[in-house]
Amino acid sequence: MAKVIPWGCSPTCFWCLTSALLLAAPPAMAQAPPPGQSDFGGVGLMQTPTARMNDAGHFAANWSRTEPYRRFSIFAQPLDWMEVGFRYVSVENRRYGEGIAGDRDLLDKGIDAKFRLHEESRYWPELALGLRDAGGTTLFGAEYLVANKRWNSLDFSLGLGWGYLGNASDVESPLSWLDERFDNRPNDAGGDQGGEFAFQQLFRGPVALFGGVEYQTPWDPLVLQLEYEGNDYANEPQNNRQPQDSRFNIGARYRVGEHFALRGGWERGNTLMLGLSFSANLAGLSQAKQDPPPRALNEPAAPDWDSTAQSLQRNAGIRVAEIRQQDDTLTVTGTPTTYRHLNQSEGRANRILSAKADEQVDHFHYRWQNRGLALREDVHDRKAFEAAAKSTSADVPYRYGIYSHARLDAPQGESLYQGDAQRFSWELGPAIQQNFGGPDGYLYRLSAYASGEYATDRHGWFSGSMTATLADNLDQYDYIADSELPRVRTYIGDYLAETNLGITNLQYTRTGKLGDNWYAMGYAGLLEMMYAGAGGEVLYRPFDEGWALGLDMNWVRQRDFDRGVGLRDYETWTGHASAYVDTGYKDIHAELSVGRYLAGDLGATVDLSREFDNGVRIGAWSTFTDAGDDYGEGSFDKAFYISVPLDAFFVRSSRSRSTIAWQPLTRDGGARLKRRYSLHSITEDRELDRYWETYDKTWD
Repeated sequence: MAKVIPWGCSPTCFWCLTSALLLAAPPAMAQAPPPGQSDFGGVGLMQTPTARMNDAGHFAANWSRTEPYRRFSIFAQPLDWMEVGFRYVSVENRRYGEGIAGDRDLLDKGIDAKFRLHEESRYWPELALGLRDAGGTTLFGAEYLVANKRWNSLDFSLGLGWGYLGNASDVESPLSWLDERFDNRPNDAGGDQGGEFAFQQLFRGPVALFGGVEYQTPWDPLVLQLEYEGNDYANEPQNNRQPQDSRFNIGARYRVGEHFALRGGWERGNTLMLGLSFSANLAGLSQAKQDPPPRALNEPAAPDWDSTAQSLQRNAGIRVAEIRQQDDTLTVTGTPTTYRHLNQSEGRANRILSAKADEQVDHFHYRWQNRGLALREDVHDRKAFEAAAKSTSADVPYRYGIYSHARLDAPQGESLYQGDAQRFSWELGPAIQQNFGGPDGYLYRLSAYASGEYATDRHGWFSGSMTATLADNLDQYDYIADSELPRVRTYIGDYLAETNLGITNLQYTRTGKLGDNWYAMGYAGLLEMMYAGAGGEVLYRPFDEGWALGLDMNWVRQRDFDRGVGLRDYETWTGHASAYVDTGYKDIHAELSVGRYLAGDLGATVDLSREFDNGVRIGAWSTFTDAGDDYGEGSFDKAFYISVPLDAFFVRSSRSRSTIAWQPLTRDGGARLKRRYSLHSITEDRELDRYWETYDKTWD
């Protein structure tokens, strides 16, 4: 028997009404407004999700308040058919308790994911399957199947919800015919302390209908919403029952400019909702460049090869180590410093060399290296390039005459220029560290750093950095979860509170090539803010293959809290065997590392990321170890991160990038040494990647 719904509408009535609208012969599909964010974060109405998706690369940060809940969330769209994110819910009328965080509001955290099963067509709706609060305490855990269909300015959604989205229990489990276990939903699937994936909870228990409609008003910034939710607030987690006068919610979303949206609504028939969202498509980030223009073909040549090397640095972004000529071949050995795409550096360099080289030179070779490690050689036909630069009709033979190889024999011929291997460089900049999701709430540290590097030769360099705290709220860092593990990371508050100025890194690093595809690196010193020691890494990376294998081993000792040169008693061995794979699907990169962590626990870290054409990476990682009950709060470690090339924000090209990560808690389990350098990143130009797809950069 159907449950009676306030306002005199039953689930059957709502189903029939919405189905009739969805199945009505639709007119030509109208232009859709940008999807909005729900109270929980992720594309949706207010309390309920929809099947809509944003474009790949979309990022959104959200805040909403519906008494007694304040919700903070971050969501991203790594693929056009997948949305992922995490959320914190501050429960204003519940406390952690004196033993944990005194009178601070309880903060619950969760992970969400939504997958599009079918894209909307003229007669068929968009269909998506989703998980809400799937990792954590699962206080608000839910699963759902939802469909959307647009009809002119109206966008209808209709779904089935389990768990929190199905608390109204309109019907019994539709999956009970598979197994009677689907009839009941366990209440403790997330574990006592949270952090476990609640697999045994998925799609179990009764379900409820939910849905709604969005109306795009004639005024473009404004969207109106009507929603019917499947939750029964008499069954709120933590016995936090809330009065509910209606299952219908009404709301509005107002876009403020391109990136912000204000949201408001009346929910449960008696409660005000307010929200704010910031969103941007990271895959579309770009900035018009004001780099120096490429040299003209007929521009006079530099007077000598020293000046030519300087021109290659300034205009082509190549720090030249050597220039040699053998018969009809001119070879430049160097490191890319400016442009992310090597064909852009090579196209600019071709113009400079074409003006300088003897008439007998027919080919330009570029031997790319980094940190003294030879990576590959790209070959250009001089006459074909000159013809293509003058006429697009000659573009095809030049383009298909370029080739790259890994046969890097000892340099031959006459040396025209030798660069100085010894050099000094430095930089200044801001930095932010953040941690939120624990009983201490949001913690941050805004700092300034000074970093320097002195190269002793092609393969070795000293590096160091100091950090000064500008502002922080780390005096709130009090709570340390119960754990039997050594305190390898949870001393972070002591390190940051002891002094405002300290050494972050001071080490010597050396590289070497062990064979055609083998690379090695060794290092020693103050390796990071909390650890000093020595270690090494070996990497096997075949030329232009989408995979690599690496191994690092490190002996480390904990540093004193003042971040000087003193050491504490704790020492350990740590290291990992790692596999790096470019999956070949949508530029998704996978990394699996297995080994021993700083606390002596054994386990694995899985890292998945996608890199878009503009260089932006969206990724997440999770670490699982054998610490078990000794792990403390969370039982596994996880983080979400975004890495953005700096030239997305500035008018000059750069190969540098900045990464910001959101990590729920600081734990001792699954803690890795934060090594400053990685052979995999140093050798990234070993792989051709998008070299042929970005051929047009040759002319920029």
